[in-house]
Amino acid sequence: MTTMKISVFGLGYVGTVSAGCLAASGHTVWGVDVNVDKVAAINSGAAPIVEPDISDFIAKALAQGLLKATVSSEEGIHNTDVSFICVGTPSHANGSLDLSHLKRVCEDIGAALQSKKTSHTIVFRSTTLPGTTEEVAIPILEKHSGRTVGKNLSVCYNPEFLREGTSVKDYHHPPKIVIGERNAGEGDVIEEIYAGIKAPTIRTSIKVAEMVKYSDNAFHALKVAYANEIGSMCKSLGIDSHAVMDIFCQDTKLNLSKVYLKPGFAFGGSCLPKDLRALSYQAKRTDVDVPILNAILQSNTSHIKGVIQRIVGLGKKRVGFLGMTFKPDTDDLRESPLVEVIETLLGKGFHVKIYDRNVATSRLIGANKKFIEEHIPHLSSLLVERAEDVVDTAQVVVVGYTSAEFVPALQSMRADQVIIDLARIEGRESFTASYDGICW
Repeated sequence: MTTMKISVFGLGYVGTVSAGCLAASGHTVWGVDVNVDKVAAINSGAAPIVEPDISDFIAKALAQGLLKATVSSEEGIHNTDVSFICVGTPSHANGSLDLSHLKRVCEDIGAALQSKKTSHTIVFRSTTLPGTTEEVAIPILEKHSGRTVGKNLSVCYNPEFLREGTSVKDYHHPPKIVIGERNAGEGDVIEEIYAGIKAPTIRTSIKVAEMVKYSDNAFHALKVAYANEIGSMCKSLGIDSHAVMDIFCQDTKLNLSKVYLKPGFAFGGSCLPKDLRALSYQAKRTDVDVPILNAILQSNTSHIKGVIQRIVGLGKKRVGFLGMTFKPDTDDLRESPLVEVIETLLGKGFHVKIYDRNVATSRLIGANKKFIEEHIPHLSSLLVERAEDVVDTAQVVVVGYTSAEFVPALQSMRADQVIIDLARIEGRESFTASYDGICW
């Protein structure tokens, strides 16, 4: 592994842990902070935070001459080739981010770069909303440095996945290393810095890297709150919640997996809506408050309404559907969100055609037949025999699920037609028609 000269701006939890761990890996590190007490602590061999192992790391790195701290941005920049930005981005009262620390450090770094002749790499680790690095930070850096990103200045975004209390362990054993870069090759230096760490490395855009951090944290929060609601329901029923969740977590095919985590259209079918309603009912019976469980169906309904509004907003009355069941390779129409969309459009006077090779009114029986008779009693008059029969006359074509047989028909559509894709179908790059993906 090649050792490097690295400055870390911001000596809070993330910055202190990053500085200590980088130095422990053999890199020469300068910690930079406006707080003189934090700087003094580092220079005395002590950590300005309470975190297992980090004080020992800092003391050892200081003794080896691998770690120093300063209040001078210029000193930090001129003695290093790479700078990690770890300043805080706290919340305002309305939830927006306070970027004052980030802006100030960008100004200071930019000013310091003016008197430096060699190139420099800036790596943002502060948690920022997508677009912040490119729309706020980079313009400030360029303005105050007189440099241009991509020429004599490189900028990347490298989110951290450190948990307080286990951050040193998390630094050395992360779930992944994510490197967001604006220009190809700018993230090479980060890969080199982390060369000794075994973890999947993902190179992506800066905005994607910024959003990954938020998607991770929101999901972590959701998991805690979800487990607590299940626990509350279990307690009201005299059930061991830990036994339930232990079994839940043993399922790595569905529960703890990629399944169900692809953005797209709403869920439906005979199980999920029904079981959520039953849980909500049970919670009411036992006076248990389960706002997350209650909100799932509300969220699903909002997703369906959003698609309806998107179609109606186009002002085109002839709408075709490729796929109608709640998922491919089934004839189950029960609580299919596509049925709700179609039913609503018919009620608004739209002309609808549907192609789904798995649906034939003559084969519908039992609860499936009863459901569709209640919602779309004249379904047979809307069904066509080929995908081409939908796209030939429709002004708008809604793709309900992925199927290779849909692609040739979609490729034949004209530029004046519109595709609304609810499934992220393959081959979409070859479409001539106007294309709108629901979540992409």
